Amino acid sequence: MTAVHDHFPHINRTSQRDAAAEQTSARVVSDRAEGEAYVASVCFKHGPPRLIGVELEYTVHHIDEPSRPLDPTHLAEALGPHAPRTLSPDSPAQPLPGGSPLTLEPGAQVEISAPPRRSLTELSAAVSADLRHLTDLLTRAGLRLGEHGIDPHRGPSRVLTTERYAAMERRFAPMGTGGITMMCSTAGLQICLDAGEREHIAQRWAAAHALGPVLLALFANSRRHAGADTGHASARWLAVMGTERARTRPAIASPDPARDWARRMMDTPLMVLRRPEGPWDAPAGLTFADWVAGRGAAGVLDPPTTADLDYHLTTMFTPVRPRGYVEARYLDAQPPDRWLDPVALLVALLDRPATAHRALTVCAPVADRWEQAARYGLAVPEIAAAAGQVVELGCAELARTGLPEATLAEITDSVRLRLRHAGKE
Repeated sequence: MTAVHDHFPHINRTSQRDAAAEQTSARVVSDRAEGEAYVASVCFKHGPPRLIGVELEYTVHHIDEPSRPLDPTHLAEALGPHAPRTLSPDSPAQPLPGGSPLTLEPGAQVEISAPPRRSLTELSAAVSADLRHLTDLLTRAGLRLGEHGIDPHRGPSRVLTTERYAAMERRFAPMGTGGITMMCSTAGLQICLDAGEREHIAQRWAAAHALGPVLLALFANSRRHAGADTGHASARWLAVMGTERARTRPAIASPDPARDWARRMMDTPLMVLRRPEGPWDAPAGLTFADWVAGRGAAGVLDPPTTADLDYHLTTMFTPVRPRGYVEARYLDAQPPDRWLDPVALLVALLDRPATAHRALTVCAPVADRWEQAARYGLAVPEIAAAAGQVVELGCAELARTGLPEATLAEITDSVRLRLRHAGKE
């Protein structure tokens, strides 16, 4: 199983030195078939589901004045040796005490990427230690972590100046405000799980998707943005959907998700094109398949390598993304003391094939209602009905997670309370 987790969960955390080594060891992708085979092999790895990881994003605010813009120098000083090099190039970028690297999103949202653990108990202990340490560092500097999936106080403003983020901002600008909002104002909770045994991957993949609108609605908490009530349960997910549909639309359930995902990746336009110098803007409409075949603008580019294809994979913002494991990306960030609730629930729902099948059946009638879930949450009767069944199904399976009884009781009470009140904050 070691090979299953070669990239779990830090596929895009490389330094410039690591990236250079990656390029050196990469090989040219000679044709479409080779590209598809490579994508399928790195994105869908099978084996017993053993490890669990999370990535927790949070907006950061001044304690005394949450709407005041962040000063990147102040934030770097607050984070000290844990400051990412995208913020402080000379930082040692030390992991937090529990082992989690700390990274930043374009608007200076902090992200804890917890190394995968073999149990929720281990994961909870490590992440909780990292959150306590991070909170203490920020508090000393007069800062605090946000509690919502979108910045309720400030509008979007890019803090990081990397070529990737500059190119993304230019690319998304003609499409409206969704791109800059997603990049600079949103915070998500991403749950990383093994894809499972070969015979169960398609069902596990389909169940993770089908649960999406229901869990999105249940845990939605990003209604207020930039001092105003958006009127939407998850303004965060609407911002994601407001970028490029090619990058955000959910996958369609199929018996062979690896094949379908590989084909999709080859036909998805490049979002950015890494260059040694100059802007990273990609030629309009150029797909990876075009690049491999040397079509159009690709005729003046060097042939793409597997490292280029790996990077292309990181530019997808689908609600569920395969990265050698399954990454559920549809949840709003939760308050720092409640992040475990949705993680435990999803782990419980996908743990056994029989439970995953039941969840898939329950959610099938609303599996495509992403926009309704984001706009109206549990105010949609069909989504609320499915959520009620999902909560009871998941809570009945929570004991299998190995968490202490007191923690299980607290999660059960919290999730049932959300079922009654989600969408009302």
